[in-house]
Amino acid sequence: MTAKEGAYTPPPEVYQAGSTTYGRLFQESASLNSERTALIEGARSRSYAELNERSDLMARVLLDSGLDRGDRVALLTRNCIEFVEVELAAAKIGAISVNLNWRQTPAELAHCVCLTKPSFIVSGKEFVAPLRDAGWETDLVIGRDYNAALNAVDRADLPFVDVEGEDGLCILFTSGTTGMPKGALISHRAMIARALIFATETGAPKDDTFIAWSPLFHMGSNDFTLATLLRGGQIVIIDGYDADKMIDAIEEYAVHYVTVVPGMIEDFIKHFKTRDAKPKPIGLIGAMADLVPRPLLKEITTLLNAPYFNTFGSTETGNPPASASLIPVGKAPESLSKKQNDFCEIRLVDADGNDVVDGEPGELAIRGPSVFSGYWGNDAANQEAFRGGWFHMGDVFRRNADGSLDFVDRVKYMIKSGGENIYPAEIEQHIMVDERILDVAVVRKSHEKWGEVPVVFAARSDQALTPEDVIGMCRGRIANYKLPKEVHFIEMDDLPRSTSGKIQRHILEERLR
Repeated sequence: MTAKEGAYTPPPEVYQAGSTTYGRLFQESASLNSERTALIEGARSRSYAELNERSDLMARVLLDSGLDRGDRVALLTRNCIEFVEVELAAAKIGAISVNLNWRQTPAELAHCVCLTKPSFIVSGKEFVAPLRDAGWETDLVIGRDYNAALNAVDRADLPFVDVEGEDGLCILFTSGTTGMPKGALISHRAMIARALIFATETGAPKDDTFIAWSPLFHMGSNDFTLATLLRGGQIVIIDGYDADKMIDAIEEYAVHYVTVVPGMIEDFIKHFKTRDAKPKPIGLIGAMADLVPRPLLKEITTLLNAPYFNTFGSTETGNPPASASLIPVGKAPESLSKKQNDFCEIRLVDADGNDVVDGEPGELAIRGPSVFSGYWGNDAANQEAFRGGWFHMGDVFRRNADGSLDFVDRVKYMIKSGGENIYPAEIEQHIMVDERILDVAVVRKSHEKWGEVPVVFAARSDQALTPEDVIGMCRGRIANYKLPKEVHFIEMDDLPRSTSGKIQRHILEERLR
């Protein structure tokens, strides 16, 4: 399309003035908060001035190694200060940080590295051998070699690199239930938007503290760490779930958002009660409320005196599309209806891309500034996901008359029983209301007559609970054809989970076979 005669076409300088990048905004934040603490990891810490200087030095290491704008820098390490330094260094020079998942199998790791083809790899020393087994050599090992490389750099200012807002900032890998992980490319624009959306909708203060205990290769820590650094707050880095270290942090600092996820909440509550902890004020807690038994929602919000973040977002979208509501303190709600976030457009569509009417299930499609820039090196996945100029999340929702949204289930995880569609979450939500249930997952099982039928795996707090009791929790609340046909009781620790705490249904299916 050509511009109409007389239309105004801004010169490039105008576009430049209206654009920025994460790296440049961090430099501004560091200048404004130079003496404030940015990162804390045990006895180690970095002020904003120190973090800015060390990430500058790391950026120079990358430039001296021949990296250009758009090249990839792979990170394979557990949570540590150096992870953040390298990611910031890449952002400053327009390189893309490839945040590798150290929990992956050797085959998955090899796939992710080969997919992204990094020009430079930084790793912890324990990951040098796995990388070599995958066919790649580590360029810089965190520890003595890393510090020596920074100390050897001339402390001259970095050259200007013409990075743009749509350039890639980082690649985060999704944890699909089938096939190899996909690399979601997050742009500078998307990460800045995610920071603004969270701060605007939750009232996050500028001097916030965030506890980064979940893996920094995951959006749950990566997004919020980068967002907090733009506001001049501080990050307490913990290497994985450690209830005592988390409690130490909330007793020492006022924390606006404490991440708690399914699978760790019950253990955290036990530690909290044992210590009779006295946390400083907390703004909100939690994630993925749909996966948390309702009695635990009531207990954890009461103990921490903070509402639960009723989220529905993704690696690809950030907090949107539906993370704009909170579950009040002390409530065990039967309904977990969600509120659409500001700063995004959404549609609920059928298989043909047509909008469904209120009350009917449809796949959620979203547009907005927080949306990622596609799956790296995967044209087929991008063509499927971005149909019609909308990102199709693969999640089914139902819109209520008041505009709220109810999560139904994943599009691709559906039980087809006798020609009827059954979404597992429809069954799970009724079982999880019962206080005797610790957690539950519904999976499909092949059936000679019906094709597939729903089967329940449940962790219980009351050993007297019977399969008939569990089925009775659903009877009269859902159609009879949706009632579970089997109930298997399982220990909480035996429920297989992904990095984000989601129960992996495909593994439970394999156990049935």
